[in-house]
Amino acid sequence: MKRTRIAALGVATAVAALAPALVEAASAAEGTSYLQDPGGGEKTMKSLWTKDEMHKVEAQFRFHPGVVYGMVDAPASSPSAEWDAKKPDPKTLAWRPSFEFAWAVSDSVVVKKALTSKDGKHPVTLHAVLRRPDGTPAAEVRDAARDRAATGRTTLPGGERIACDTGTYTVEWSVTRTGYGTLNGSLPWNSSCDTHRTAFTTGQTPR
Repeated sequence: MKRTRIAALGVATAVAALAPALVEAASAAEGTSYLQDPGGGEKTMKSLWTKDEMHKVEAQFRFHPGVVYGMVDAPASSPSAEWDAKKPDPKTLAWRPSFEFAWAVSDSVVVKKALTSKDGKHPVTLHAVLRRPDGTPAAEVRDAARDRAATGRTTLPGGERIACDTGTYTVEWSVTRTGYGTLNGSLPWNSSCDTHRTAFTTGQTPR
C-alpha cells in the first residue's frame, strides 16, 4: 500500500542563480523554501504611486514548488524495527505548486506621500500563471475581491501536478488594485527533482 505525503519543498540550489531569490523558511521543521519576487525579506515589496501621488500599491509574490511523493514498504533494518516501515519512492516524485501573494494599499491623508493610511476595503485582484518551457500554461490562479483588506497575505493552491525534470518554467504574477494600478513580475523555475532524489538515497525524508 502506498501513502502519499505532500512536502512544501523548494528547487535545487542551482536554481538560485536563475531567480531573484531562493529563500529558506525560518522553520527547519517545516522544511520549506520558495522563490520570491522582489528578492529580500518578509517586508520587501514592489511599489507604485498613482499619478496624483495620493495612493500607493505594494506587492510581494512567492512561488512554492511543493513536492509530492509516495511511500513504499522498506525492509526492516533490525528485528526490533516496525514491520510496516516505509521509505520514499523516488519514482513517484512530482511537483504541486502554490502561489503566495502579499499586498498593501495606502492612501495619502491631506499631503501627498507625507502621511498615509492603510484603511478600508479595496478591489484587489491576484493573478499568477506557471508557463511551460513552450509558453503554454501549466497552472493558473486568479482571485478577484472587491472588499479585500488594505493589507494582507494569502496562498492560492495551483491545483495541478507538474512532472519532474520537464524543463525551466516561467512564473508570471500580478497584483492589481482597480483604479490605482498593477504590480507584476516573473520568475524562472527549474523543475529538476535531482535534489530530492539525492535526499532519498541518503535517507533524508522531506517533511
